[in-house]
Amino acid sequence: VQLQASGGGLVQAGGSLRLSCVASGRTISTYAMGWFRRAPGLGREFVAGINWNGVTTSYSDSAKGRFTVSRDNTKNTVYLQMTSLKPEDTAVYYCAAKYSTRLDDRFPYNIWGQGTLVTVSS
Repeated sequence: VQLQASGGGLVQAGGSLRLSCVASGRTISTYAMGWFRRAPGLGREFVAGINWNGVTTSYSDSAKGRFTVSRDNTKNTVYLQMTSLKPEDTAVYYCAAKYSTRLDDRFPYNIWGQGTLVTVSS
């Protein structure tokens, strides 16, 4: 499976963006999916995750209350709706998949897409 993230761009602080992650090659309907980000000079950080059917989600503390992860398995797509954006949200955002339906197991995220850059100006 190949993953392609899109939807990034330049936005002012307080604004919103919706990122999309489209999968190709096979269905992701049985995979848990995640969003990660890497800010300049920093390591990769987990942002949000969603289980195979969208019932269970997980967020980092920085994302809680501002970001919403969702998926549409009929479109083989996962979304990250970001609101109330802050300059510290500036990063390259990546989507990833794991060979598991669940978020809370030890299976790693081992399928990664190319990222999309989000820049939040103050």
